[in-house]
Amino acid sequence: MQASPLDVPKANWRQDEELEIFSDAVGQFFEKECVPHVPQWRKDGIVPMEIWKKAGEMGLLGASVPEEYGGAGGDFRHEAIIIEQQQWKGVDGFGITLHNAIIAPYIVAYGTEEQKRRWLPGICSGELVTAIAMTEPGAGSDLQGMKTTAKRDGDEYVINGSKTFISNGQTANLILVCVKTDPTQGAKGISIAVVETDKVEGFRRGRNLEKVGQHAADTSELFFDEVRVPASNLLGEVEGKGFIQLMQKLPQERHIIGLQGVGMIERAIHETVEYVKGRKAFGGTIFDFQNTQFKLAECKTEATVAKVFADHCTERLLKEELDAATASMSKYWISDLQCKIIDECLQLHGGFGYMDEYPIAQMYADARVQRIYGGANEVMKMLIARTL
Repeated sequence: MQASPLDVPKANWRQDEELEIFSDAVGQFFEKECVPHVPQWRKDGIVPMEIWKKAGEMGLLGASVPEEYGGAGGDFRHEAIIIEQQQWKGVDGFGITLHNAIIAPYIVAYGTEEQKRRWLPGICSGELVTAIAMTEPGAGSDLQGMKTTAKRDGDEYVINGSKTFISNGQTANLILVCVKTDPTQGAKGISIAVVETDKVEGFRRGRNLEKVGQHAADTSELFFDEVRVPASNLLGEVEGKGFIQLMQKLPQERHIIGLQGVGMIERAIHETVEYVKGRKAFGGTIFDFQNTQFKLAECKTEATVAKVFADHCTERLLKEELDAATASMSKYWISDLQCKIIDECLQLHGGFGYMDEYPIAQMYADARVQRIYGGANEVMKMLIARTL
């Protein structure tokens, strides 16, 4: 891993030699197997299935899944390292963190023993690529407003509805679909049904959506027209638990967005320092200007505060003490800061910063969605305000 521009004392959870070895291995994987292909992935709008299987062979999928289910038997520290290295290497669009640290934990935590043994080995090998379908055209952060239904019919559930903005949407063959099993019960009527796309009829993928950034990520519309799944595909096999399951796992998802923000901020500052020290103007370098030094000093200070806070949140998460409000702080404040710092860094690149071939321009576009997905930042502020 290249030297970070931030002088931050190593957090307690990082003080592990095995973790450093793992970090090096992850970095080498991204550098060798992903970085050379990122430009093509961005053009194609999708990351090919082969890379999922390579990641599985390297033990990067299911890093925190127990070994008995085919995983590496690690914990959230290993997921945090993968997030960090992915951001450092600029491998945006590969949905490994969604797969590993957001979706697999639902199955580990709430799946029956049969469900774990059925799905987790494929998730860890890369045979199964996952997605979670929450957002609908008429219901974004308001999960209770979803319209997709799953009606019991004998030993099956019949799913009808549509979802949008679904990451891994073109690739995923195992999708956790948030549904209303009882539309009259509000939050208590929400469940999660698992759809194995290769085994059902009536499932259709819409177009691969064109986005402002995150161009290598396949983000899609999904349609469910009388899709029948076995009743045993209801996550946990008890109706009405979906909203609770989502609320219990969303703090981890939101903190992950904060961690991604810190990783991209570090890369942005590193790239910018390299650029301004090499760019000549008015008889010196851009770095020689006091304004450049002041701006970068501000960026480094704010980024250091963000990293210390993110490490603190990770420590709390590992102890199962990360509450919804603190996770919301991580998500909203760091993603806001991410966009602010990258904007400052782009400005220091001048006209070249607006050219898509420069990493800072790609980061500028890729960062913007961080303030939206995982719950819009305005919703995060509402959740924090409830604790006052």
